[in-house]
Amino acid sequence: MSGRAPALAVLWPAERAGEVVPGEDAERGEPALRALYGLPGTAPGGRWVRANMVSSLDGAAWGPDASTRSIGSPADLRVLKLLRAAADVVLVGAGTVRAEGYGLLRAGTELAVVSRSGRLLGGQGLLRAERDDGRSALVVTCAGAGAAALADLRAAVGDERVVVAGDEQVDLPRALGALAERGLRQVLCEGGPALLRDLLGAGLLDELCLTWSPLLAGGDAGRLLADGGPLVRPARLAHLLHAEGTLVGRWLLG
Repeated sequence: MSGRAPALAVLWPAERAGEVVPGEDAERGEPALRALYGLPGTAPGGRWVRANMVSSLDGAAWGPDASTRSIGSPADLRVLKLLRAAADVVLVGAGTVRAEGYGLLRAGTELAVVSRSGRLLGGQGLLRAERDDGRSALVVTCAGAGAAALADLRAAVGDERVVVAGDEQVDLPRALGALAERGLRQVLCEGGPALLRDLLGAGLLDELCLTWSPLLAGGDAGRLLADGGPLVRPARLAHLLHAEGTLVGRWLLG
């Protein structure tokens, strides 16, 4: 997105309804919007895990191009950039990295790719995000990936960039603990639906930022949460914003 980001009108909380967060150059600081997304505290362990997702009105997590690019909007991108700038680490499933592509993150923000198998399509090409500091992505995997896959990963990105958490499956509490030990306590999860569901199921998600794009996707696109049985989590609406038909919400969990 170039030029000015869209203005965002506040719909909730009620006492702020009608306020407008003005559109600003995407490269400049946005104090008014940052204040709306300020962290209310930290979860146990000194970390905060927020997810940022976009959905069609019928709940599709991606569009006909198998990525979020076809259901996103300038308002969604504005919030995405803001949340990434506030994060220590962007946590994302390997399938989402393949579908979306991940390029430059700001200096100081890590990219951590979660893969149970450890066999990442494209090897070094997938893991070598274009970073100011030249480092590759972190890889979060488990012992069940096997000695050969782990050896390949370590050869590709360096032993210190591989986080092994869990036996047959990635143990997300252990993984987040390992990231926190590296000083990565402000975590931004960008999905996909399976990783989001696993974080929710484990009670690890503190906040959900969800954008609804004003379109219906249909088809066989995955839903916001991957199927895996009943799952109910209460959420409290922190704010709801509006821009050009797009609704931008923030919910606190727990």
